[in-house]
Amino acid sequence: MKLLVSNDDGVYALGIQTLANALAEAGHEVTVVCPDRERSATGHGLTLHDPLRVQEMSHLFHPNIKAWACSGTPSDCVKLAIWALLETPPDLVLSGINHGSNLGTDVLYSGTVSAAMEGVIEGIPGIALSLTSFQSREFQTAADFACTLVRQLEKDPLPELTLLNVNVPAIERDEIKGAIITRQGVRRYTDVFEKRVDPRGKIYYWLSGELLEDVDDPDIPNDVPTDVQANRENYITITPLHYNLTSPLGLKMTQNWISRLDQA
Repeated sequence: MKLLVSNDDGVYALGIQTLANALAEAGHEVTVVCPDRERSATGHGLTLHDPLRVQEMSHLFHPNIKAWACSGTPSDCVKLAIWALLETPPDLVLSGINHGSNLGTDVLYSGTVSAAMEGVIEGIPGIALSLTSFQSREFQTAADFACTLVRQLEKDPLPELTLLNVNVPAIERDEIKGAIITRQGVRRYTDVFEKRVDPRGKIYYWLSGELLEDVDDPDIPNDVPTDVQANRENYITITPLHYNLTSPLGLKMTQNWISRLDQA
């Protein structure tokens, strides 16, 4: 398959090098276009008021991989690759392997997920991959699973406008219970800003957050486990996502009272 690989941790990240190299060794045609530095938690931002610059970085990867580092966001990288750098569109966009989890509503902030979602917006299915630890540097299990998943998608392609958000537990390979299909959980944090003073005596704030809860989404049957729950139980979680944020429950509710607004 012709694969485009990106990330939000930057071109020097071990996660993207391990992923891209594994895919190339599996016989795929791999192109890497990713940020030239870390762009975590940038969401789906695009660069509108500055030029995008690229630098070839193929020397960091497998000899069969062509790679560029881009000055923009993860979404910039995928959009630029599809419309300017690649001669033909890829069959699949892969993003990662992120250093840290992307579970629950964290996907709304994730540059990793946004890179894969940019492909979906352009009509190309995607996979976002994350290792659920900031400390572990053992990315090979996640890369091997990505190769398995891509091989499966060659036989059974994803539905149009769909990406798979994959989170791999940062544990020994033989401790992983398997892979499971999950729904997106809902995570809420205490948004705590720590107040500090710099050496010049000026006040600044550092954002930190502590997880309060993992709650259910009433729109989705709860017989399907959440990604947060299943990952905590040592499963690789695979959550199908799309960019349509319309709430089915909200549609039903608002249709019941919209007529009363017209009469007001």
